[in-house]
Amino acid sequence: MSLTHRRLALAACLGLIAPCAQATPALLAIGTLNGSADLSGLSGNLENGLPASILGGTGSGITWAGGNRFLAVPDRGPNATPYNTAVDDTVSYTSRFHSISMSLTPNGGPGLPFNLTPTLLGTTLLWNAGALAYGSGAAVGLRSGAPAQNTAGRFYFSGRSDNFDAAQNSGNPANGRFDPESIRVSNNGTRVFVSDEYGPYVYQFNTATGERVRSYTLPGNLYVATPNPKGSVETASNTSGRTDNKGMEGLAITPDGKTLVGIMQASLIQDSSAAGGKLLRIVSIDVASGATHEYAYKLTAGSGVSDIVALNHHEFLVDERDGKGLGDGSNASVKQVFKIDLAGATDVTGMDGATAATHAVGKSLFLDIVGVLNGVNGIPRSQIPAKLEGLTFGEDVDVGGTLTHTLWVSNDNDFLPAVAGPNQFYVFGFTDADLAGSLFAPQLVPEPASSGLLAVGLLGLLGVARRRTA
Repeated sequence: MSLTHRRLALAACLGLIAPCAQATPALLAIGTLNGSADLSGLSGNLENGLPASILGGTGSGITWAGGNRFLAVPDRGPNATPYNTAVDDTVSYTSRFHSISMSLTPNGGPGLPFNLTPTLLGTTLLWNAGALAYGSGAAVGLRSGAPAQNTAGRFYFSGRSDNFDAAQNSGNPANGRFDPESIRVSNNGTRVFVSDEYGPYVYQFNTATGERVRSYTLPGNLYVATPNPKGSVETASNTSGRTDNKGMEGLAITPDGKTLVGIMQASLIQDSSAAGGKLLRIVSIDVASGATHEYAYKLTAGSGVSDIVALNHHEFLVDERDGKGLGDGSNASVKQVFKIDLAGATDVTGMDGATAATHAVGKSLFLDIVGVLNGVNGIPRSQIPAKLEGLTFGEDVDVGGTLTHTLWVSNDNDFLPAVAGPNQFYVFGFTDADLAGSLFAPQLVPEPASSGLLAVGLLGLLGVARRRTA
């Protein structure tokens, strides 16, 4: 398997259209993943009547997995369909991730420079070899929260909010509830790391089987002491820990694969008054030892952070957004990507919110997504997804003879395509010049043997193939 970042050739490079210049991050392609069912093989319906194999929400988290293959994770399931407020309408949706082929090909005609065709390749369910805690359902008027496909030695994680041990805090790794929000892959491709909002948790899974192989212990100030199946009650009943449904929304992995960097979506309960409620915690995790450090981050204008991705070993891109746009019935306003640097940042572990806020990392605007989609490409603000949540880098492309890096952005449509639009993926291109002096040193992972055949052919014709190393 190759560790190359192969470059796809834009039609301009073949002389089909005039070469194009790129001064700032630009939109290169938009792709849609269609279909109503995933490849989980699950049958039957969830508590709200929707099928257990429903396809949706794939943009909660996305990661490049080599060549044209990406992994995407939906969150806790289709809880936007009302049926039981005692569990916030969550259902026994089995946690999973999807493998998707992203065919990015030059567009020789009008429109965006590339055509993007996503194809679902597979669905992997997430489980644990040891028994997990599930709700009996009696207190909330439901059947047991244990997934129907559980067997001896295989217990599946589920999105239903009452799947926890009430005698433990929210960080109990034996809880069956799981709300995935971001996904990253190990450098050798054999493991995936997933962050969640219920714990918050950061788990390591076997990529091929979906079995959990490790749970990371996060700083205790992130956990709530008294879990509850209803989020608003849970937040009101605790004086510290993550806000309900706003746990570890983003997760990055450094290019060497040795450090995970997670970021909370919103302020911790105890930090809610610090910096006007805009103080967030970043947590770094040593993959081998599990050692953690905390850093402070301040929101600019959005209501929360959705993801974080590593530019290099110490600089990161952070996605801030509001909840406005397609799916909310309003016009999108804030969908911005900021660049931050943790080199020399102060470890705020043990600091109260007010003190931590004085040590917040510096940040600079890297990409105004609404500005590019609406102002440059004319996409109505009402048609820009409210939940643009996933960030990842993909293969480099060649735009008019210029090596161009790609930043992929995905949306969470809450399993409601009629309301929030389909599962969509946006590809933005940027050059080294756009990084204002920062070094782009992306993670390299093994490339699937069958991917990138078109790229190989074009590179052979152009004679521009070269190996990029982190």
